[in-house]
Amino acid sequence: MTDMLTTNNLGYYLTEWAERSPSRTAVIDLFGGKERIIDYGTLDDRMTMFANVLLSLGMEPGERLIMSVSNRIEFMEIMFGAMRAGIVPVPINTGLSADVIDYIIGDSDCRGGLVEPIANTVIADIVDQHQLGVKLILDGVRDEWNDYETAMAGVEPTLAPTRLSDDHICFQAYTSGSTGRPKGVPLTHAGQVWWLDCYARYWPPNPDARSLVAVPLYHKNAMAGAAKPRLVAGGSFVLMPQFNAQKFLQNIENYKVTTIGGVPTVFSLILQEQEMLQNLDLSSLQLAIVGSAPVHDELFEEMRDKLGCEVMQSYGLTEGGPVMFGPPVEGGTTPIGSAGKPWPEGEVKLVDTEGDDSVNIGELWVRNPGVISGYHNLPKINAERIVDGWLRTGDLFRRDEDDFYYFVGRTDDMFNCGGENIYPQEVENLLMSHPAVNEACVVPVPYRTKGDAPVTMLSLIKGADADEEEIKSYCLKNGPAYAHPRRIIIVDELPLSGARKIDRSWIKKRMTDECQDLA
Repeated sequence: MTDMLTTNNLGYYLTEWAERSPSRTAVIDLFGGKERIIDYGTLDDRMTMFANVLLSLGMEPGERLIMSVSNRIEFMEIMFGAMRAGIVPVPINTGLSADVIDYIIGDSDCRGGLVEPIANTVIADIVDQHQLGVKLILDGVRDEWNDYETAMAGVEPTLAPTRLSDDHICFQAYTSGSTGRPKGVPLTHAGQVWWLDCYARYWPPNPDARSLVAVPLYHKNAMAGAAKPRLVAGGSFVLMPQFNAQKFLQNIENYKVTTIGGVPTVFSLILQEQEMLQNLDLSSLQLAIVGSAPVHDELFEEMRDKLGCEVMQSYGLTEGGPVMFGPPVEGGTTPIGSAGKPWPEGEVKLVDTEGDDSVNIGELWVRNPGVISGYHNLPKINAERIVDGWLRTGDLFRRDEDDFYYFVGRTDDMFNCGGENIYPQEVENLLMSHPAVNEACVVPVPYRTKGDAPVTMLSLIKGADADEEEIKSYCLKNGPAYAHPRRIIIVDELPLSGARKIDRSWIKKRMTDECQDLA
């Protein structure tokens, strides 16, 4: 039997179930407004077929393939099919600008490209400019490019798997680049196989579980939170082309979804659909997983109350494993606001600014087989971020007396106001405890007497009414005076990145411009 453990190839992570139950539903794809039901056997065959396509076009193991594909089943075929051939997919955010795509293609030294024109209108031109040797197009026509389906029709679904070396790269992600150029994150097959194997052994998933995916597949929230865990265990997932709060809720009822996941903004939006929440049958729902960005206590409580299911906060880092915390293996519940306990086979520690790793609050360092050995082409950053196999995550955590870990914020988000350390998430929790506030983002701006001061951009719950002075007074009454926002801008919706996270960098720039009178 071919599987990922015998080949050490992540591309075969669903093959065991494909051989055991080929007609079992794997994915329900809703791309293009149509329902496509794909079983394990078909998906497994098409992954192998794509591996053969790349090999027949002359690509060789270890070479990079840039891919820009929407949320549709072909994303899975392409990404894991490439892995089966030992070729390294480079999945990118479909909303990237031309200059960033150009940088990624050059930095990763791609040999091939696979493009879906409607996913990104500029990438095909950039692929042509780089004169990549292998070019495939999905749902489009372009001179000197291979049509995806035509190429797939010309190959067989058979391939003799070969065992890969432990350091063979399975895919190369690129970080969002919120602090500069995107960083290439080369992840090994062995490390990713280790992660899935641990997941299956310590938290055996239900093969009848069904997830709903509405965030981009190029993001770990979708891939590590739903797609891989479901298919490695014989489960299934429903794939939406993009997020829409009403369709998301309707699909839970239509497809008897048991598990949902997403970034906090996704849940903030669906919780505002009060009428649908009251009228739909969501009884199939057992678990909601929220993560990939700060999760405020108020949102956590509201999710549990209105969705009527267990709610779990997740934390992960693409270059760090990717997930390092989970529910306690010994059983029991995870406290509200906690990401759980460390994985049994991974190492974590908290380190303060003085280098002391015996503290209960500090920067999270992680070490496990899934941690990258280094960012691509970035020796200076590697020297700063990777120490004796430990990855410095740049995230601040605290640990309680029961060894549960709580995300506090980014190390570079913390700032000092008049001698007091301010963690934006703590101020955001306070703001969101106001009955009218839906979402809030706190950032520092220069302040004439105290160095930096907190300001916020926030949105209100539908139908709610509050102004800047009311919210500012609420913060002064219920929190420390030094942490109250000196300026509040109320907007209809907070700006989001391509992965639907709040765009903190954009907000900081806007608030700095708006608050120059405070400096």
